[in-house]
Amino acid sequence: MAVSIRRLAVWVALCVATAAHATEYAAHTLARPDGERRYLVLDPGAPDASGKRPMVILLHGHGEEAAAVLGRASFAGYTPRDWARMAEREHLLLIAPEGVKGSDGKVAWNDCRGDAATNATTDDVGFIGALIDRAVADMRVDPRRVYVFGFSNGGGMAYRLGIELAPRLAAIGVQSALMPARSRCAPPARPVSVFILHGTADPIAPYAGGEVGNWLTRGRGSGLGAEATVAAWRKVDGLPDAADVVRFPHLHADDPTTATRLLWGGDAAGVQVEFVRIDGGGHVNASKDEDMPWLLKKILGPMNHDVDMADEAWRFFRTKTR
Repeated sequence: MAVSIRRLAVWVALCVATAAHATEYAAHTLARPDGERRYLVLDPGAPDASGKRPMVILLHGHGEEAAAVLGRASFAGYTPRDWARMAEREHLLLIAPEGVKGSDGKVAWNDCRGDAATNATTDDVGFIGALIDRAVADMRVDPRRVYVFGFSNGGGMAYRLGIELAPRLAAIGVQSALMPARSRCAPPARPVSVFILHGTADPIAPYAGGEVGNWLTRGRGSGLGAEATVAAWRKVDGLPDAADVVRFPHLHADDPTTATRLLWGGDAAGVQVEFVRIDGGGHVNASKDEDMPWLLKKILGPMNHDVDMADEAWRFFRTKTR
């Protein structure tokens, strides 16, 4: 009986400790001049209540929803949980804002593409800036450690934020997005660290550049090639042409893709550009553990399983401060 009581006491203590650091997931709204905006917060709690913590703002892709990037909803049968797991392990605050419907009825961001007819027309830069203000004021976020990571159209929005909110960001990250070929924004002018992951067989944001989209997504504008996009940020960051190149170990013989890291800038605490090239990869993240349904692979292309994108992006982000 005494042993059972001790076990019960241990179980109760564990439950209390777990509850104290339980991940909170909540929807919020923010009043803006162009209408009320919605955003989601995934808060795993800080290891202690004394200090401030970093924040990553995750920007979903065209036609997606904010809940999907937090691992709380699926996109065509796939639920990416990489950033949610990262947040719980590293005590990151994650905020996933939601875009606004464009002319095609799909949720989108107002990125810099001047020829993306189906983009939203809202003041998304002002919205993200206001979210940063709220997080710093109310959520114990360190204003020196604010990061943005965007997927596809959200990646295009991350590029715009890297141009227009650079003084407020420690770094930006982008998956499967190109700098615009016909931009209505000023070119990048202030150095900022940039992480980019792109597949050479991306069927939506073509690696060599050109029209963005496929038979499912029309009116999405055009982009520079992935390598030209990387070069544009290297130039503004004042980084040399030569990169430090590392090939990731190939973990699965049946994986048709491979992953290579190209890194410019030798100081991890300074301004850097990292490009993870997925040879044979599609319009999708990379994950060692997750996989997509076969139909989504047919539409978006193959997923690489040699690297975890969120882990790699956070490894890059974590040494950067504003």
